[in-house]
Amino acid sequence: MTTAETIIVSIRKMLVPVRPEGYPFIAILAVVALFFGWYWQPVLWVGLILAFWCAYFFRDPARVTPQDEALVISPADGRIVEVSLGVAPKELAMGEQTRRRVSIVMSLFDCHVNRSPVAGRVLRVVYTSGRRGSADIDRASPGNERNGFVIETPNGPVGVVQIAGLVARRIVGFRAAGDPLAQGERIGLIRFGSQVDLYLPVAAGIVVAEGQTAIAGETVIARFGGGNADRRVRID
Repeated sequence: MTTAETIIVSIRKMLVPVRPEGYPFIAILAVVALFFGWYWQPVLWVGLILAFWCAYFFRDPARVTPQDEALVISPADGRIVEVSLGVAPKELAMGEQTRRRVSIVMSLFDCHVNRSPVAGRVLRVVYTSGRRGSADIDRASPGNERNGFVIETPNGPVGVVQIAGLVARRIVGFRAAGDPLAQGERIGLIRFGSQVDLYLPVAAGIVVAEGQTAIAGETVIARFGGGNADRRVRID
């Protein structure tokens, strides 16, 4: 391998892949920057900065995910704003029993690719249209646009709800009912600011606290009894 090829390989390893869903936004910003920047240069630099930020927003880095059915892994990057007991949204058809709820708010600078917190099978996917209020206000979340997954696991059903935020425009799901899921596998993304709620059986022991920063596919949110002594991981 030549020196030039080595440099190119090194640069590629440093670059984080961008989700295809972000390409239209990046292209529009770049075209606008180049077109209007021809007449007024400040627009060029502002547009290019926004285009690079958009590429950063839609980044999709690989994560090292523990493969252990005794663990529940964070489905989203962001700040844990609530750890409580609650009932899953009615549209998920998970019953009226109390569950452990963990809410994670993603800022505009967090990676917005969501991942499966557990291994299992998708029982149902339910999309609910709604308004776009601030997703970090609990009273606003039930009325917001959202997309819910119910995942069947050996430890009971797990609910994951993607909630659109104040400036979110669309929730994109990658999986359908009946699909098998590996722990840490990508299940969807939310464009431009949002929240993810996790509903777990009460048998799950929460190991995070409010105010903590979570990393999708890596941070352990909760733990069931038992587990593998020789833990495996999934890099994707």
